[in-house]
Amino acid sequence: MDGHLTGAHAGERSCAGSLDPAEWRALRILGHQMLDDLFDDLEAVREGPVWQPMPDEVRTAWQAPLPHSGADPVDVYADYRRLVAPYGVGNRHSRFFGWVHGGGTAIGMLAEMLAAGLNANCGGRDHAPIEVERQVARWAAEILGFPKEAGGLVLSGTSMANFVAVLAARRAALGGAVREDGVGGTRLTTYASEGAHMCVARALDMAGLGSASLRLIACDDAGRIELADLAGRLATDRAAGMRPFLVVGTAGSVDIGAIDDLAGLAELCREAGLWFHVDAAFGAMAMLWEPFRSGFRGIEQADSVAFDFHKWMQVPYDAGCIVVRDPAVLQATFARRPDYLRSTPGGLGAGEPWPVDLGPELSRGFRALKVWMTIRTYGADRLGAVVKHCCTLAQRLAATIARTPELELVAPVALNIVCFRVAGGDDATQEGIASWLQETGRSVLSTTTLGGRCVLRAAIVNHRTRAADVDAIVSDVLDVRNVLMVMPRR
Repeated sequence: MDGHLTGAHAGERSCAGSLDPAEWRALRILGHQMLDDLFDDLEAVREGPVWQPMPDEVRTAWQAPLPHSGADPVDVYADYRRLVAPYGVGNRHSRFFGWVHGGGTAIGMLAEMLAAGLNANCGGRDHAPIEVERQVARWAAEILGFPKEAGGLVLSGTSMANFVAVLAARRAALGGAVREDGVGGTRLTTYASEGAHMCVARALDMAGLGSASLRLIACDDAGRIELADLAGRLATDRAAGMRPFLVVGTAGSVDIGAIDDLAGLAELCREAGLWFHVDAAFGAMAMLWEPFRSGFRGIEQADSVAFDFHKWMQVPYDAGCIVVRDPAVLQATFARRPDYLRSTPGGLGAGEPWPVDLGPELSRGFRALKVWMTIRTYGADRLGAVVKHCCTLAQRLAATIARTPELELVAPVALNIVCFRVAGGDDATQEGIASWLQETGRSVLSTTTLGGRCVLRAAIVNHRTRAADVDAIVSDVLDVRNVLMVMPRR
């Protein structure tokens, strides 16, 4: 029976109502097996397909009805190995280039396990996990060049961080009454480049301002917001009775990785009395590589910055961050507690302000631990070297594409994203190449639309990616091109 949990073990309880096993040894053995399997999977991740579709029988298995009696954990884990583990999105693999997904690390994996074991609710109270989060927020502010007085939160991702920033900017523009009275007919308007992420419009929608309140401003040839067009639109809207209140700069656009003129935006917002927010979802971590910091000049003047740890810092999903110059604005935006959550001078009720006072969540997992352990284990310099490595590989890929007649580079490479097309191929050809490579497991590229044309997009983010992996993009694309170009169209 060693190494297995029988049905009897699974059904026994150490005391009435407890979900702990009556005997821990078998579960401990299973837990060690899980951990060994995870390490084995990570160690061999390069050897398997990047991605593979779920067979019909696997999809059918997910239609099972609600179980009313428990199963042996050994059998449950076997189902995980059979139905879940082989069919992930593939971003751990060195040839995953589809989207800006970090590859994760073994340290981050272990941190997740530790956080789950502690099971801390980081909405409030006076306990060490909240101090971990406060330190992570201070480190984030230091990376961005913010003053020591700045504050922030670890959130699920940049989408939520952008939402928090919109609410803070709304509170700064309308005062405390907006929390009771709503936005009414205030006609607030927000400005961002045409390359801004869709979550900016969603944040305005969720904040009650409506996505139509977002003004998308044209970009220059490098994908950066046109400052003159922005200034003109601000003047036009004010003349029409609108109330501009927020400008969102982009530091690493989703399509091509472009970085707005952040210093120019900071100056414009300062003169116009507007909240300046920067969506730096993956771009912010490029500041860990010293030669790139000058390209982000002006981000340190922002009122708020949103970014992700789960992208270039390789922290396991999910872990985003909002950093705010004046954390009192967050407290004014969110703080509201019922009696059962009131603070006390000592005990668990001490240590305010709590994270719940600075953001929308009360129940919050211990996300900050995996960030803290990642930074402590690798250090800022080594994490910056990952950024350098990815950007160097992106330039290598761009140079190879430029000297390959069958391919066409279609956008400048500002950071780590390379957009290109198969020359002479229509949009269906580009889509077909991406799908073929994904379904064969050779590599994962995504597509996007630039200049009205479908293009292939390679985002190099994974710390495991090597030069040979990037070189294989070109050879794989050409191989599939040669097949698609001779296949008859249906």
